[in-house]
Amino acid sequence: MPPLGRVDDAPPAFRQAVESLRLPAVRPEVVVEEIPAPQRLAPHAFAMSASVRVGEDDVALGRLIVLYDPDDTRDWPGPFRIVAYASADLEAELASDPLLGQVAWSWLVEALSTLGAEHHTLSGTVTRATTEGFAAKAEEETTTELELRASWSPTSNDLSAHMRAWLALLSSAAGLPPVDVADITQHRQRTGD
Repeated sequence: MPPLGRVDDAPPAFRQAVESLRLPAVRPEVVVEEIPAPQRLAPHAFAMSASVRVGEDDVALGRLIVLYDPDDTRDWPGPFRIVAYASADLEAELASDPLLGQVAWSWLVEALSTLGAEHHTLSGTVTRATTEGFAAKAEEETTTELELRASWSPTSNDLSAHMRAWLALLSSAAGLPPVDVADITQHRQRTGD
């Protein structure tokens, strides 16, 4: 991950929160980088983007924004608010599953819980968008994209577990196996089974 942007003029709690986002690479398929943060949402903001690459394709994309209002003038409980976004293309059989939204939401809830990202006031949406081609584009394959948008308030300014949860969400959306589970197809390709 490249060095994080300058936040020297921010309050210490925000500087510590940004510093806690520095994590070693979690998976080789995930690339994380700093991006410009929105300026009007809070007095202090920091943003990152991530992409999950499988082969030559980006199969999932996401953004994580950390908002900080030390004066509690915003409409969220506490000085910090995390805003997360994840997007991934879906295989046709998954796209029509009526439980898709609940499953996608569970990826986030389980990641936050399992990785110890203590929080409150979690809210969000899951959207599936299908694109069909017509006329000159009639031959193009129908695609479906999943989008998850969520926000929550962390209970401390150590956001490392929240960062790991967001990256786990992106990995789940991309269809990657959990970090501690070997991919059997890659094993078979290496061993010739």
